[in-house]
Amino acid sequence: MVFIHDTEQNLRAASYLVNTLPGYDDEDALTTLDDFDDYLRVNPYTGLIRRDAAELAALRDVRPRLRQLWEVDRDGAVPIVNEMLRDGKALPRLVIHDGFDWHIHATSDDAPLATRVLVEAALAFVDVIRADEYDRVRICAADDCDGVYVDYSKNGSKRYCDIGNCGNRMNVNAYRQRKARRTA
Repeated sequence: MVFIHDTEQNLRAASYLVNTLPGYDDEDALTTLDDFDDYLRVNPYTGLIRRDAAELAALRDVRPRLRQLWEVDRDGAVPIVNEMLRDGKALPRLVIHDGFDWHIHATSDDAPLATRVLVEAALAFVDVIRADEYDRVRICAADDCDGVYVDYSKNGSKRYCDIGNCGNRMNVNAYRQRKARRTA
């Protein structure tokens, strides 16, 4: 495991949320309350969750801020993370719940969900920065995808996201190009 459980969980939730933004040919994937429920099913959060249109709108609004973390290097991420922590009025504390060992929460359980998502993502990125593993924060290498991911592979060699079958698609394209060159 590259990162501890809660860090990895929060990085996955952040990348999932960023990947709901409209991309190349993809439409916005977080527009309805059903989309919101899907996000929460895959990325459960504790604390107050209203599941209403206002909370959905607030969650949608944090996506561009999170996306910035994939568009900068390690040093460029620091002011972004610090701003997220400051805006969320982060006050870290250790908690244990739901079968998870001790981990950090930095907002109250009744803080708005979008604030908790932003602060927990920022804390996860603190771990990435401190571990000097920011090179694992990546944008998909497929030429037709702008999806984001964090590479959890042991050797850090992952090049494609998991949202659009990009790795398989790019491998098929490369195979077809090699085959075409051999027959030409």
